[in-house]
Amino acid sequence: MRMTSQREIILEELKKLKNHPTADELYLVVKKRLPRISLATVYRNLEQMSEAGIIKKLEYSGRQKRFDGATHPHNHIHCIRCGRIADVKTRPGNSVHSIIKDAAGFQVIDDQIEFTGICPDCLTTENMGNSH
Repeated sequence: MRMTSQREIILEELKKLKNHPTADELYLVVKKRLPRISLATVYRNLEQMSEAGIIKKLEYSGRQKRFDGATHPHNHIHCIRCGRIADVKTRPGNSVHSIIKDAAGFQVIDDQIEFTGICPDCLTTENMGNSH
């Protein structure tokens, strides 16, 4: 895949963001650097870079696609209150792939595991609301 200047800027901006943005959210950031870029161009480039393995596309049922500039193997956790998505860091040797290989004998090629919970900010807000 040829890295056009538009793709490079989209990728740079995606890697700066740690919130796993939607295409619309990333478009608003990229538009500051490339005022003439269209939303369709951002969508198309994200899809192409995802298919090429340059970025990760996060697709979970019932929610808008999000994109991740970090392609190393890792999982995500989603806050059921505010929608925030964060990376889940696991210890080496405790990977889901090794657990599946040990349990079922499969060699895992890819995975997309998402944990759900309540993020620290929402927990703090919830606890503050309960303290009255």
